[in-house]
Amino acid sequence: MKLAMIGFGQAGGKIVDKFLEYDEKTGSGIVRSAVAVNTAKADLMGLEHIPEEHRVLIGQARVKGHGVGADNELGAEIAEEDIDEVQGAIDNIPVHEVDAFLVVAGLGGGTGSGGSPVVAKHLKRIYTEPVYGLGILPGSDEGGIYTLNAARSFQTFVREVDNLMVFDNDAWRQTGESVEGGYDHINEEIVRRFGVLFGAGEVEAGDNIAESVVDSSEIINTLDGGGVSTVGYASEEVEVNTGGGGLLSRITGDSGGDDGIDTANTTNRITSLVRKAALGRLTLPCEIEGTERALLVMAGPPKHLNRKGIERGRKWLEEQTGSMEVRGGDYPTKAPKVAASILLAGVHNVPRIKELQQVAIEAQDNIDDIRRESKDNLEDLVEDDEDELDPLF
Repeated sequence: MKLAMIGFGQAGGKIVDKFLEYDEKTGSGIVRSAVAVNTAKADLMGLEHIPEEHRVLIGQARVKGHGVGADNELGAEIAEEDIDEVQGAIDNIPVHEVDAFLVVAGLGGGTGSGGSPVVAKHLKRIYTEPVYGLGILPGSDEGGIYTLNAARSFQTFVREVDNLMVFDNDAWRQTGESVEGGYDHINEEIVRRFGVLFGAGEVEAGDNIAESVVDSSEIINTLDGGGVSTVGYASEEVEVNTGGGGLLSRITGDSGGDDGIDTANTTNRITSLVRKAALGRLTLPCEIEGTERALLVMAGPPKHLNRKGIERGRKWLEEQTGSMEVRGGDYPTKAPKVAASILLAGVHNVPRIKELQQVAIEAQDNIDDIRRESKDNLEDLVEDDEDELDPLF
């Protein structure tokens, strides 16, 4: 699936940058074009893979490149005011070559949580391609203002996109990790999980062809209908014999056989990985029962994939979710591992979302204090020495 990615805010820009790095390493061809948008000059300068001409600094007249200080209302206002600057970068995207837009943002800060729903709404108004969101929920230890921002942004973002895929930092931070190390680890997990999912169907000439093809239309149909989605992932290292067939094939001279791979073991591995992916740690923890739609993608060396195992995994998913709309297929790769990536779309029983909704309700009682805190943070930032950063452009 070919995507035009727009990273809004610090987290969004870093994740899109990481997707480009993943593309370079794997040759998956997911990112057709990438744009980073921010109110903080330093965040844009720290990106390594997004071209400078695709980095858009907005809000210069109001915050002078220092960011919005976790004020997501200000982030939304600036995005509205400077939407033409964002559109200028989007105009360089060859839209006829992409299957969908993906707007990526952290929902706890100011720029991403405020601006991402604005740009999503703008894209849906202009283009016919689907517009998806990838929203990152802050950890509960990041502070009340970030939780409130996430609660408010989530409600708006899910309404403005065709589907909102969610990654919950709270479920992924490891004990004892530094903040920076924790986010690096989290960003790698995000890219690994969504990389396998979006990479399905991007088969170039000369590549191994999937037995049961998963293409962009399967992903689009699974995400169609809106709501919230989560992704499960599990993988297992396998031995890749690049020298051809196994002992039997060498004796018989048959190099086109199954390379000595036991079909029963291959099938069992696939069904085991499907269970681990669905019942293990999801990007957004939830009960999978009641999921409206699901998609199973099995990736790995072709000789370690088979139709029987994938079909069994798909049937098991049907039973567990109660959905009759479960798609499945394979994605041949050269990596020495077999991986199951499961997209669960239209999930409902999500404790974290219920918690955020409660936070949003309770926050109305002390909204003035929270806004005052955001204003103080912004004033502190703007008072910093404006000459301490080199100009980006």
